[in-house]
Amino acid sequence: MKQIYSEIIQFRGTHYDFGYMQGEKLRNSLTVINREEQWKVRKPRFTIEVEEVRKAITQFAPGVWEELLGMQEALEWPMKRILQEFGGYRLDYVKSGCSILTGSDYLIRNYDYHPKTYEGRYVLFQPTDQGYASIGPSQRATGRMDGMNEKGLAIGYNFMNRKNPGDGFICCMIGRLVIESCANVLEAVSMLKEIPHRHSFTYVVYDQSGETYVVETSPRGVEVRQSNVCTNHFEIMRHENRNHLVDSKRRLDVMQKQYENLSEAYDAFRLLNDTNQGVFSDLYGSWAGTIHTSAYLPREMKAWIALGGNQEPTVFDFAKWLDGDDVELERITGEVDTDIPFVHMDEGANWYRK
Repeated sequence: MKQIYSEIIQFRGTHYDFGYMQGEKLRNSLTVINREEQWKVRKPRFTIEVEEVRKAITQFAPGVWEELLGMQEALEWPMKRILQEFGGYRLDYVKSGCSILTGSDYLIRNYDYHPKTYEGRYVLFQPTDQGYASIGPSQRATGRMDGMNEKGLAIGYNFMNRKNPGDGFICCMIGRLVIESCANVLEAVSMLKEIPHRHSFTYVVYDQSGETYVVETSPRGVEVRQSNVCTNHFEIMRHENRNHLVDSKRRLDVMQKQYENLSEAYDAFRLLNDTNQGVFSDLYGSWAGTIHTSAYLPREMKAWIALGGNQEPTVFDFAKWLDGDDVELERITGEVDTDIPFVHMDEGANWYRK
């Protein structure tokens, strides 16, 4: 078992100042050094035009562009490099897993991916200039793997495929743009229909109304349905599915069969987080092992997260935090059954620590 952690980052202020703070912490970190090494062996299969990306981002969440400008000022990098690392537009995304379940006042989500990509950052950000405050784990600094905003809108996504990518945003930036700008599920669905998609993903959105929408997206189209369970295959756009769907359908079947027995959020959390229930994944070498289980309770305005399986969740009272009560905890801890290294735990990689 590998002991892992995620640093808790709290920031109240403008997007630009938030970006500047992150840029200062990023400078000369192992996070950046490792990315530089990756680019030496993996040449980008895309081009970045700064003005194109600026227009795309500011159409949906102008504050995120200010955050990128703050990072550029602190790092003193060309804007193209900032966008290549943190812009979330026209970038590549490797395959992953993930399972999502919603019910009475909860959205529970298993984030299944490769350990070396995990940033180990859990972010509470309350902007003073524009956009909604939010809570959730970050990806590529500016993006969000899942999260909830001050209006009680929660989101998570499931990977479908990388076939025939388009000119658009990758999943974690789409997650950020939605919770940054949308107050409820209807606004989220509308944005997901409008936003350009780089790859094929399903986005599950849930709010205080108790309504769940599953939005199937690809560069070629968007379809919307309602369901309380979602894994890694489309139900409407089946022509976009991968060829190998056995595990995705198996996890979906497990959740569907147990759904009527899940009266409380904690029961649903245990179904996804316990390693003997059939939903938690240990396929870390295949880019599909469960790294964290998140839960969002919009009516209570609370967020839970656990790193690894068979864990008790760390609980955040987001309502109190929005009122100015800072979280005293500095990091979330857990353990994962793998020998694959987590880059963010290497010495010197804690760029996000104050």
